[in-house]
Amino acid sequence: MSAGIPTSAHAPVTGAGLGLRRGLLTALESAHAGAIDFMEVAPENWIGVGGRLGHRFRSFTERYPFSAHGLSLSIGGPEPLDETFLIKLRRFLDDHGIASYSEHLSYCSDHGHLYDLMPMPFTEAAVRHCAARIRQTQEVLGRRIAIENVSFYTPLDGDMSEREFLLAVLREADCDLLLDVNNVNVNSVNHRYDPCDFIRAMPADRVRQFHIAGHYNEAPDLIVDTHGAAVIEPVFDLLTEAYRCFGAKPTLLERDFNFPPIAELIAELDRIRVLQSITPQSWPTPVHADVA
Repeated sequence: MSAGIPTSAHAPVTGAGLGLRRGLLTALESAHAGAIDFMEVAPENWIGVGGRLGHRFRSFTERYPFSAHGLSLSIGGPEPLDETFLIKLRRFLDDHGIASYSEHLSYCSDHGHLYDLMPMPFTEAAVRHCAARIRQTQEVLGRRIAIENVSFYTPLDGDMSEREFLLAVLREADCDLLLDVNNVNVNSVNHRYDPCDFIRAMPADRVRQFHIAGHYNEAPDLIVDTHGAAVIEPVFDLLTEAYRCFGAKPTLLERDFNFPPIAELIAELDRIRVLQSITPQSWPTPVHADVA
């Protein structure tokens, strides 16, 4: 089965979006029209939520286009995929008219949740394992999904690089890519590679969306991905490079805690929109790694 195009009440997301967090609900309810182009939700936080809170969430999905970004599917995990959860997830996406779903190229469970996104070993066996689970997920959801490159903090054993592993999974699974630009920046510092080379190597026909976020500088050679601070200039520079390579794809600002006034978040969204508007769209498509 080739994952088809789902029925959706909304057009695909575009522009600059913000992650919906419960700590931001009140501020977001008063945001002026046009301040936020779309929102992203972690389904695990809202599946089965009813009552007043469920009605508040419904008011957002009726007002904004949404994408969904999973936290707990554990694409690389050793246990069988939770198909009961996938069926609930499909109902949730259909019920709220959400066409786009993504997950992390990582694992987060092994006979219980680990409460962190653990990186995969960069091996051929891991490629085959992850790809088979991504194909199974697409089959159950009836959607082509995107996987996200994740940040990690210790070198991993394997017979390929992070970039080679990601490209191999995209090719084997026949899925799309959510390119987290901040994670590229974090990993490039922690593991000493050129972030622009990493971005330019991604397959243009698979890139569907970008994420950016803030982080914490633990040391000059160690960055921790926190989603708890403002986006820094090097990340905006990398986002500009991503736009140059792939066009002004929908871009999500992630902020998970330490929330500033909503005006500051909207100012970051405005910065994204400015970059999207000035990035030349007529430049030749760069040559990228072949994953077809």
